[in-house]
Amino acid sequence: MAENLNIGEMVLGENDQNDDSKIERYCYNNDTTKCDEFGGLYQWAEMMQLPSRCNTESCADLIQPNHQGICPDGWRLFTYEDYIVVRTAEGNDDGIKGLRSMHGFSGTNSSGFSLTGAGQRTKKGGFDRLKKTVYWFYPQEHEYDEKLYVRNGYISAVTDHTPSADDGDEKVFGFSVRCTKLEE
Repeated sequence: MAENLNIGEMVLGENDQNDDSKIERYCYNNDTTKCDEFGGLYQWAEMMQLPSRCNTESCADLIQPNHQGICPDGWRLFTYEDYIVVRTAEGNDDGIKGLRSMHGFSGTNSSGFSLTGAGQRTKKGGFDRLKKTVYWFYPQEHEYDEKLYVRNGYISAVTDHTPSADDGDEKVFGFSVRCTKLEE
């Protein structure tokens, strides 16, 4: 998917996404035009389409191979292995810069991945790093503390930081979501 997912009903940043009966999203600074431009931001359990309690307890037994989460039918959540495929794809001769959009994110987009600096919703309910960083979760809890931490990746507009398979952050942050088409 060459853009950040943008589905669900907007909730204010100071609230957790805890209504398990619908998909909820954050829009940067509680401004829906930011969702239109950069995509929504989602807590881990929301992205995974798991009960909101999974942001504060381990739900490893609920994670499926090719986990769909909030991705459309025929798609699954983006994994670290997908990131490696995109970063090293033929035609992307610009490394990290080739993953970033030319639209305000200091990239060449030679990969067609079109990452934009969507920033994040902080664990305290604020927003930061718009046009500076894009963050995303993987569908995998982190061994450091499965109750609170999951694997994640991020790319900055100003450095060539390469996400590591061991990067992790708390489940309650609001990050962008990317989906990958299932192979037929």
